[in-house]
Amino acid sequence: MDVNAAVAAAAAIAGVLTGVIAMLAFRWSEREQKRPTRTSLHTDPVLPPGVDTVLSVLRSSAVVLDEADAVVKASSAAYALGLVRGGRLAVEPMLQMARDTRRDGEIRQVELDLPRRGNGRGEALAVSARVAPLGSRLVLLLVEDLTEARRIEAVRRDFVANVSHELKTPVGALSLLSEAVMDAADDPEAVERFAGRMQIEATRLTNLVQELIDLSRVQNDDPLDDAEPVRVDELVAEAIDRCRHAAGTKQITMAAGGAADLHVRGNRGQLAAALGNLVENAVNYSPARTRVGIAARRVAATGGDLIEIAVTDQGIGISEKDKERVFERFYRVDPARSRATGGTGLGLAIVKHVVASHGGEVTVWSAEGQGSTFTLRLPEAGPARDRARQRSERAGLSDEPERSSSSPHGPRSSHSPHTSPYETFPAPEVLP
Repeated sequence: MDVNAAVAAAAAIAGVLTGVIAMLAFRWSEREQKRPTRTSLHTDPVLPPGVDTVLSVLRSSAVVLDEADAVVKASSAAYALGLVRGGRLAVEPMLQMARDTRRDGEIRQVELDLPRRGNGRGEALAVSARVAPLGSRLVLLLVEDLTEARRIEAVRRDFVANVSHELKTPVGALSLLSEAVMDAADDPEAVERFAGRMQIEATRLTNLVQELIDLSRVQNDDPLDDAEPVRVDELVAEAIDRCRHAAGTKQITMAAGGAADLHVRGNRGQLAAALGNLVENAVNYSPARTRVGIAARRVAATGGDLIEIAVTDQGIGISEKDKERVFERFYRVDPARSRATGGTGLGLAIVKHVVASHGGEVTVWSAEGQGSTFTLRLPEAGPARDRARQRSERAGLSDEPERSSSSPHGPRSSHSPHTSPYETFPAPEVLP
């Protein structure tokens, strides 16, 4: 019995000691887990109060870095620009700026050109990066995308340079011709010849100034503020009248046709100027004794029918590399020919802005040596469309074209690369 009691007592003492040791080990483990370590400082930093909310509403791309250059917080825009990859800042110059700012606490700013994400081809991204300390351990990086602002600034510089050049040319010519007239005061024939040249240069200068005014107006005004239903056939007739003399001089046949009683909604003056510019270009760039056609039709499209007005010539055509640029201001496919015809390089730019402000688009088909077709595509005026449909229904006919689901603008002209889409329009009426 004494032996058994001793064994039982020893077992009880051993159990108590085991429990005490387990409790001490548990307490020590908890204390060690709560103690801050270098690793925990890097992996679980805390943003100052309110910073997370502020960063979420900033337009700039925002990145917060900790002491180990790990990304603590990054906005979605920062990921979209490719600044953050794999939890690290991927742009070395910005990373070096962050390290320098962390060391001395100074705010730094720099502008950089970054390659685009993916294959890196195309225009580089222009960004402005600003780094500032955030508390005692964190660094804040703000990045602003300046690419679009740079592009607009380049367009503005080119526009000013081109305007200066275009204005100086006729002004300089007028100055020289006036001197020539003074020197040839005793030669009536020379005076008459120089005076004729002065009239040509003065006309060119007047046209350039007027087109600059027109371009500025269509860029700044909203044509839909005073919009009205406009008959397409009246626009076509006005454009033909505008170019009738020039076409007659070159013996160019003017032809108009297509569907009747079509209406578009917008500013009549701007629409007439846009279509007139297209017809004038077609006449100017067509050889003598050729044909210029203007045709209109209604096409079905999602959201409402559209009116297509196509202007086709048999001129010199446009190369593939020039098609993308013909609507740029002052861009000329053939500068020498443009000067001979009195072109300013602003006509197609005006057309593009007018059509865009009316909710439409302008497209071009062309083959070198075979001519060009410029097509205006504009929304049809609602009431006019309804009246036309009612008349067609009363007559037992339908003027609705076959709808096509392959294009959001309805059926397009099917043509080979050597066939003008104008051939798919109804036969035009030849005008004197």
